[in-house]
Amino acid sequence: MISKGLLLCAGMGSRLRPLTYTTAKHILPVANKPILFSTIEMLQRAGIDEIGIVVASNKDDLMKGVGDGSRWDVRITYIDQKTPLGTAHAVKVAEEWAASDPFVMILGDIVVEQGVDALLTTYAQSKPDGIVVLHHTDRPRQFGIAEIRDGHIVGLEEKPEHPKSNLAVAGIYVFTESIFKAIESVKPSPRGELELPDAIRTLIEEGKRVDPFMLEGWWKDTGRPEDIIDLNRLLLNQMTSSRIEGTVDSESSIVGNVVVEESARIERSIIRGPAVFASGTMIRDAYIGPYTSLGADVTVENAEIENSVVLERTTITNVTTRIGSSLIGRSVHVTGNDAVPKMNRLIIGDTCQLNIV
Repeated sequence: MISKGLLLCAGMGSRLRPLTYTTAKHILPVANKPILFSTIEMLQRAGIDEIGIVVASNKDDLMKGVGDGSRWDVRITYIDQKTPLGTAHAVKVAEEWAASDPFVMILGDIVVEQGVDALLTTYAQSKPDGIVVLHHTDRPRQFGIAEIRDGHIVGLEEKPEHPKSNLAVAGIYVFTESIFKAIESVKPSPRGELELPDAIRTLIEEGKRVDPFMLEGWWKDTGRPEDIIDLNRLLLNQMTSSRIEGTVDSESSIVGNVVVEESARIERSIIRGPAVFASGTMIRDAYIGPYTSLGADVTVENAEIENSVVLERTTITNVTTRIGSSLIGRSVHVTGNDAVPKMNRLIIGDTCQLNIV
């Protein structure tokens, strides 16, 4: 039985800047839970109690946010990838941690609906040299694509011009110690990195058995702001009940599944779930629509927002146009202005995205 899980978390999240200037992308909160927590919980439920996390310059941030694993009753080891030399290199630096044991490997910015229990059971029954988890896609030119013959993977192509299937690589694998020898023979790609698909192709060329495993349910890569917003929707859709621990006055109405944490307050407002509001949230004279998560100490007053993620300590006040499909960082101030003549006054940091309508 597999008891080890390896998470590759050395990426810097450049497509999520400026949020990732101050927070590792893997612990950005979605539905008010850090992304990586969902993956760790998934591994723990499957009986995996040793987790290695490959880190780079984000090590301190991840160690502070995730800790030693005791909150999940697992043991977490942080593994340094001192130089960003690619995904295969990230796996290679974990060789000592793996200690010849089979392990499940997951890219740290991947979240899936299905757990890995069935994957681990499949490995225990067939004991291949590797398993690549796949999912169906209608955009095969945008993903790594697997070619399958007689129930085994015989080829992998990265974003092929003429795809041989619609089976995309999901970023979840099972490996044995044979992967480390395969990585030793991998040559740097044109971008100067050791690529994991090249190592898997080496396994196949050496006659090793690499099996596919089809993923059921949704799959989400969280590399872009729109992915974070979509994942927020998918996670909130899993809510099956409301939990009201804060204060909701008699002039407010709540419809649907909503979580109002302790010390949060709702006054004279309309709430449509699913939605989650962290502790210290103040909602006054506002409309909060479905698929919205507000972090700790967020204030929304005389404003409307839906289908959005708002991180802690942000204020949104006196905005006459509804805010939607937005990702708003920490300690941001969004305010309206009734002055005449009308104008937009903006103070925006580097690499931000702003859409004015």
